[in-house]
Amino acid sequence: MSRRITRRRMLRSSAALGMGVWIAGSTSAAPSRSPNEKLNIGIIGCGGRGAANANAVASENIVALCDVNENNLAKAAEKYPQATKYIDWRKLVDQKGLDAVVISATDHHNGLASIWAMRRGLSVYCEKPGAHNVYEARIKQETYLKNKDRLATQLGTQIHAGDNYRRVVELIQSGAIGPVREVHVWCGRHGLKHGQRPKEQPPVPGYLHWDLWLGPAPFRPYHPSYLPGCTTWEQWWDFGNGTLGDMGSHLIDLPFWALKLRDPVSVWAEGSELREETYPEWLKVHWEHPARGDMPALVLHWYDGIQRPPSPPGHDLQQWGIGVLFVGDGGMLLADYSRRILLPEEKFKDFKPPAQTIAPSRGHYQEWLHAIRTGEPTLCNFDYSGKLIEHNLLGTVAFRVGKKLQWDAVALKATNAPEADRFIRRQYRQGWTVEG
Repeated sequence: MSRRITRRRMLRSSAALGMGVWIAGSTSAAPSRSPNEKLNIGIIGCGGRGAANANAVASENIVALCDVNENNLAKAAEKYPQATKYIDWRKLVDQKGLDAVVISATDHHNGLASIWAMRRGLSVYCEKPGAHNVYEARIKQETYLKNKDRLATQLGTQIHAGDNYRRVVELIQSGAIGPVREVHVWCGRHGLKHGQRPKEQPPVPGYLHWDLWLGPAPFRPYHPSYLPGCTTWEQWWDFGNGTLGDMGSHLIDLPFWALKLRDPVSVWAEGSELREETYPEWLKVHWEHPARGDMPALVLHWYDGIQRPPSPPGHDLQQWGIGVLFVGDGGMLLADYSRRILLPEEKFKDFKPPAQTIAPSRGHYQEWLHAIRTGEPTLCNFDYSGKLIEHNLLGTVAFRVGKKLQWDAVALKATNAPEADRFIRRQYRQGWTVEG
């Protein structure tokens, strides 16, 4: 780790000195490298989102590639021919000379890969939700906090960098609708209609390393119904947390940011049929949050599939595929990725928005690259986003346990439900561990 930290400090010192700034604790008063020197980045997961994420940082040196699908790996290698190729990310993170990794694997790999990488002194950009279970989200957060002066992290919640989210946060925090005591968040994506494990056992395709794809998850025979794409594998509990794990990362991010949320005190859920193998067709989750500073206690509600909150007058929420509805003492705010509407509209027709206090993003990926070089924290670092994902995944735990959980965040325990422990933290297959 020390060699990687020394290189990163030199990069930060050079960048700062290039702007006429001295960083306390840097290794040299004179820049030893150009402020524009490129970072050495490894790519874990080369297909789908992985290809898009790699393209977003392609201005840097892509020096390592990893994918269990050799077709994806070969295609990426055509674009980055100098990169070393791997099929096992556990080997990639030990490659010498790396500064950072971009992780775009599956939920059941992303948490472990992030933690392993940070423990080796690597900065990490990781696709949402970034962890498979509550425990991984907590360890990811703690590992980052121990090393935040040496590395930069960012969760792939790209909407966080958009202008609309910033303006909504300013409206809520300026008191435009008064104290908020209730928030409703929804996504129309459905879970699988069936929940049975396939009985057929077709041969594993020659290009796919199935055992490595399973990684820490329990063994099961290959079947194409688990692949490809996140909307298939994420529906299986062994690999993901369905719509809440995926889209909740984007949508609950908005009230989490605007209302400065952290740990809930309780959570309960209801849904369609509880199934051993898969996420339900639809789910509703409710988190109780305590009062914080000048913000009152509130309940945050999640809905997916066919479920929606009650529609405010003049707005049919069935027509909104995704959305967030803040309910305050003085009005409501309805928003999605690009829209924001203060309600009732007649009351707010002459409303003047507050001054903009949140600066435009330099770009979600550029925030991360800039942070690696300068030490400036990103907005979706693993402290903020680790807590967000821990919060969200508690919703799936409550559903699977089937009772309202009283949550002790310090102990990472549902105090009234010891049976929740196996969903909060799971056992891994031999060779896979958080402490890598």
